[in-house]
Amino acid sequence: MQNADSFVNWFRDSSPYIHAHRNRTFVIYFGGEAIQDKSLHNLIHDFALLNSLGIRLVLVHGIRPQIDQRLQKQNIQSQFHQQLRITDDIALQCVKESAGLVRVEIESLLSLGVANSPMSGARIRVISGNFVTAQPLGVIDGIDFQYTGKVRRIDSVAIDQQLDLGHVLLISPVGYSPSGELFNLSAEQVATEMAIALQAEKLILMTEQSCQSTETGQLIAQMTIAETRHLCAHETHLATSTKCALQSAIVGCQAGVKRVHILNRKVDGALLIELFSRDGIGTLISSTKFETIRPAVVNDIPGILELITPLIQQGYLIARSIEHLEINIDDYIVIDRDGLIIGCTALHKTEQQNIGLIACLAVHPEYQKAARGNQLLEQLYSKAKQDSINMLFALSTQTMHWFKERNFQDSSFDSLPPALQENYNHLRNAKVLVQHM
Repeated sequence: MQNADSFVNWFRDSSPYIHAHRNRTFVIYFGGEAIQDKSLHNLIHDFALLNSLGIRLVLVHGIRPQIDQRLQKQNIQSQFHQQLRITDDIALQCVKESAGLVRVEIESLLSLGVANSPMSGARIRVISGNFVTAQPLGVIDGIDFQYTGKVRRIDSVAIDQQLDLGHVLLISPVGYSPSGELFNLSAEQVATEMAIALQAEKLILMTEQSCQSTETGQLIAQMTIAETRHLCAHETHLATSTKCALQSAIVGCQAGVKRVHILNRKVDGALLIELFSRDGIGTLISSTKFETIRPAVVNDIPGILELITPLIQQGYLIARSIEHLEINIDDYIVIDRDGLIIGCTALHKTEQQNIGLIACLAVHPEYQKAARGNQLLEQLYSKAKQDSINMLFALSTQTMHWFKERNFQDSSFDSLPPALQENYNHLRNAKVLVQHM
């Protein structure tokens, strides 16, 4: 029963994302390593599920290990420069063979319809074609890349027509020139240019490992473009695949892709967890922050009430009506995490202009381990400074020590300004704390 309850709660929580993602275009890149993995069928099942939920899906696969294997069978060492393969005639033949074999294998898996399997009744139509026009990369640092190319143009109109019909687009990392030449392309670049040309809602890059800080070893949950650029410049121990993904994310976001997700494809279900839960499991890169602290607006009131109601019931906070919040909304600051209010506080002025009251400081229980309370307090300090407030009061029944650890001192009822004394709830008997700024 507990597992059933967990499933029901998760499914309900995912419903806003199911609605939000419907009819949106997602471009998903996954490397040739995924094709060789025994868990490939799970990833294919997840792709099928996204398609069934009405997501317009473009899949871009890599073929680097498959090319390497064919060259090794001929005792030929692969040649690279700036992480790009130098594609001669022999390597180009290996590119053709690898692209064809991998494409057919993915198509066959997406075509499964066996009863009692996740693909039962899927009936997915997979479309491939010459949607990518390419041109030679040319000579760089004196090195002729020969048949290695770069994307020149994406036929976005033709792709949109196929997506409108509910088809899944499967794109190989090859492109054709107007003269009929074939070029070997970077799959990451193809995926990025696809996302840009299609004005995709999301570019999802499935890499061989998570994007982690080399200092802490912790997953980097989110970054802006500037933070991503800084990471690429200063983190010297980033894995090659991770750095390529980060660079692709920068290019995509700068060109208008709203969100880029970097996921560890080895984590089973990573795609579903990332797309249908608020916190996800990967690294989100966007032009704006996923979580922001900002002044509250009237539309935030339902979220504020949902946040503080349990704390009111437990005696941490006093009750606040909708009318109170509407009148005093300019006093409030919120933490907005992708549309969910996970923190709030307020700074109420008194009739004595240099005195303020900190009120309604709350952080969602699931988000209390990342110093968000401190962040809210810092925002209040900035707000107090702007309003020329140099004395802050706080009333607390259960969190006195938290305030004392942040330089608040015990005070008394008599020290409160008359307006605060008048509204003081003696039955609640809250402790009075003060900080001189």
